[in-house]
Amino acid sequence: MTDNKNFPDVLSAVLSTALFVCLCLLSTIAFTPAWAASNDEAVIAAAKHVTLGPRPLYLVQDMDEDTQRSRTLKADLLNCAAQRNDWQRTEFSIAHRGAPLQFPEHTREAYIAGAQMGAGIMECDVTFTADKELVCRHSQCDLHATTNILETDLAKKCSVPPEFDPQSGELVNAGAIQCCTSDITLAEFKTLKGKMEGADSEARSIQAYMDATPGWRTDLYAQRGTLMTHAESIELFKALGVKMTPELKAPSVAMPFDGMSQADYAQKLIDDYKAANVPPSDVYPQSFELEDVRYWIENTPAFGKQAVYLDDRYDEEGFDYAKPDTWTPGMQALADEGVNIIAPPLWMLLASNPEAGDSGSRIVPSVYAERARKAGLDIIAWSFERSGPLSEDGEWYHRSIDDVVDNDGDKLLALDVLARDVGVIGLFSDWPATVTFYDNCMGSAAGKKAL
Repeated sequence: MTDNKNFPDVLSAVLSTALFVCLCLLSTIAFTPAWAASNDEAVIAAAKHVTLGPRPLYLVQDMDEDTQRSRTLKADLLNCAAQRNDWQRTEFSIAHRGAPLQFPEHTREAYIAGAQMGAGIMECDVTFTADKELVCRHSQCDLHATTNILETDLAKKCSVPPEFDPQSGELVNAGAIQCCTSDITLAEFKTLKGKMEGADSEARSIQAYMDATPGWRTDLYAQRGTLMTHAESIELFKALGVKMTPELKAPSVAMPFDGMSQADYAQKLIDDYKAANVPPSDVYPQSFELEDVRYWIENTPAFGKQAVYLDDRYDEEGFDYAKPDTWTPGMQALADEGVNIIAPPLWMLLASNPEAGDSGSRIVPSVYAERARKAGLDIIAWSFERSGPLSEDGEWYHRSIDDVVDNDGDKLLALDVLARDVGVIGLFSDWPATVTFYDNCMGSAAGKKAL
């Protein structure tokens, strides 16, 4: 028991100690967020300074010179590359999933890279978790291929979890594994890390299954992969000063989901922008489902007038992009119901012209492109630099012109035709620097010669 005569001294010591602890705690509380915020602000500020790196010039050097158009374009781009050093952000350059040619898609790091490469519009593909929270993922069921979920205990929650031979311990169902955002909660989703997209469907171990990055990509920047909620992507894009193009992904689960209908889902996406006070003019909501676009046009017209109909009807039986009578609905019908922007894969906008002479162009606009423009539709194309080298197996995005392109430099000629002859208003790219470079050099001409 304390002697009463020493009590004032003891009390003073106790109070001094308590005050010191409180001050330390307050200092820690005040200092750490300030440091973190300052660090984050520095990254955002740095990303606003556009840098393009070596790839654009590499592609220019690889261009063929077999026609006057190719020679002129190559000379113009080389001259521009030699003279310019003030690259500017452009809305013609749309960051497809960030910069997934080299960064884990839909991660903070990929978005920062896309912004640094001058993309003026950024994409968050939107899906939902088990607790109906919106997150950025290309597909509701791609976590097994784009995150480290199989290395964690959450693998047990996957729709189709990995199975192992009880004797050898080998993975036995690599081709069937499926992990969905709807299998886990938002809190669980946030514990995961993004990785480069890829999965080995014949692997006999989890490590081999995950170690499947295509050779034309890289794991060099995959050591960090911060997953994003939809709301977090909005705040990041606002800070970066870019516009936004969220894609409402088709659910892999039956709708309604836990009481959430498809219309609720479409509205929930828009509500996140309203809550963040983002002007509708800064948002281009997208969907492959025409009904989603119609919902936005009718129920959220300020956002709906910039809604993008992503056209993947090439998979439908009987559809032929070169035969308008196979399109239902047709271009004019889409325009009549309020659709203003259509976005097909870039190959649907192009046709080959192998008989072009020296003064002609071996790539020309397609019938699809001509009809879209005739109906007054704006066009966005996807996705530039999405596939591997054209000399190997990267022809899907250039399939309609495969007979007249054979090396990666030819992509720039295709880009030139999309910009100047088709008149696209924007181009999704897995490496935005290339599109940014082109538009900075040729932007005054891009779109001016449109159909």
